[in-house]
Amino acid sequence: MPCPSATFTVWASAWLVGAAAPDDVLDALAPWADAHDVQAADSDTAELSGLPAPGEPVSSLTFLLATLRRATAGRDAAGPARLVLPAPGDVRGLPGPGVFSTAATAAGEGVLFPDTGPTVSSAGVSGLGIVPTTVADGVLRWTVYPVPEPGPPAEFVGLSHAERDLRDQVRQSASVLTSLGVARHRPGVREEIAAALRARPASLWPAGMPPQALRVLQHADEVEAILAAARIDEPGGAISASAATARHDALRPIETAVRVARRAAVAEAVRVLASSPLV
Repeated sequence: MPCPSATFTVWASAWLVGAAAPDDVLDALAPWADAHDVQAADSDTAELSGLPAPGEPVSSLTFLLATLRRATAGRDAAGPARLVLPAPGDVRGLPGPGVFSTAATAAGEGVLFPDTGPTVSSAGVSGLGIVPTTVADGVLRWTVYPVPEPGPPAEFVGLSHAERDLRDQVRQSASVLTSLGVARHRPGVREEIAAALRARPASLWPAGMPPQALRVLQHADEVEAILAAARIDEPGGAISASAATARHDALRPIETAVRVARRAAVAEAVRVLASSPLV
């Protein structure tokens, strides 16, 4: 599951309202890859954004932030960035069919800026979408896509509701997973989960992040690590096709709850940071 997009959504939103400096955004993204590069999805978007087209030398996150500043300049009201975490059968938050939605679904994540200023909207583009993908070992590429139509408003899920549902889904699925042998203790499983959490890039968040949002993001990380362990067969074990399907069906509601919780936590963080800029 994603997280670079969550980091970018929160920090870019904070920066756009003056609650963070550009270097803060770069520092927060640094743990996700040794190198970050940026390009436009096509030549038309390159001309619109000032970013390099495919095949040209790539740009940097600094230029991506400059593009966002220009794209959102002149808006009457600040439209918040939106974290999207699409999965097969769950495309909530996407603006509708299009190149951004296709790319975000393939990556499992993306950032949507649904509202742009006159500079971009005059070109027939409602917003911009950004999708990070790993293109080489240690290299994360952020590709900028045009979004002709913003689509429906983002689904609102209260943070408390999302947190409660995540806990309920974990609890309700426990008995099913036990019957499948997924939750059965195996040597080293706790160490596997701890190692997965340690391997995640350090999460850096702006000052003023809501404590509940931080708690939900941490819980989502922990549940994701448990899910990763649950997907691994025991050494030497064989799993039938029917058992694999049953396991997948049992894990799916938890995976959905993790995505919903992350989206709700990021949306709440963006709302709070945007309503109380530091400058």
